[in-house]
Amino acid sequence: MECPDFSEFQDTLTKMRSLDDKIIYALNTTVPTDSFKDNSDAKNNCQELFSKIQSGHSQREVAIKRCILASAEKVKKLKELKDKDMNNIDNLKVLKSEQTRLRLLQSELSVEEVIKERTQKLFKERCRNYYKPTS
Repeated sequence: MECPDFSEFQDTLTKMRSLDDKIIYALNTTVPTDSFKDNSDAKNNCQELFSKIQSGHSQREVAIKRCILASAEKVKKLKELKDKDMNNIDNLKVLKSEQTRLRLLQSELSVEEVIKERTQKLFKERCRNYYKPTS
């Protein structure tokens, strides 16, 4: 996932978060109601869903952290440029813009944590009788 354009990065994250956004639906199709318990393998279904959830969380976290590191490195270089030429307004504008972008990326990490906690809570509520993750 590329991260030069924050809006594009955010759109990609939104697409990657579709399972978390639809977790209630996913759980409803994974965990059978009492009348359909015999027709479904809830343990395997919960295990597969957990695997998908974990994979999505780790992929997004890696992508966000990678973009944060790239942005922080860019901020560092821009600060060095600013220190060399204090009168260059263009460098200052680019630096401020990149610092804002870095803060937005860092806030995405917080958003990701909230989404992760919500999804895990819902998963545990619905699948606890069928599958208990080891982690």
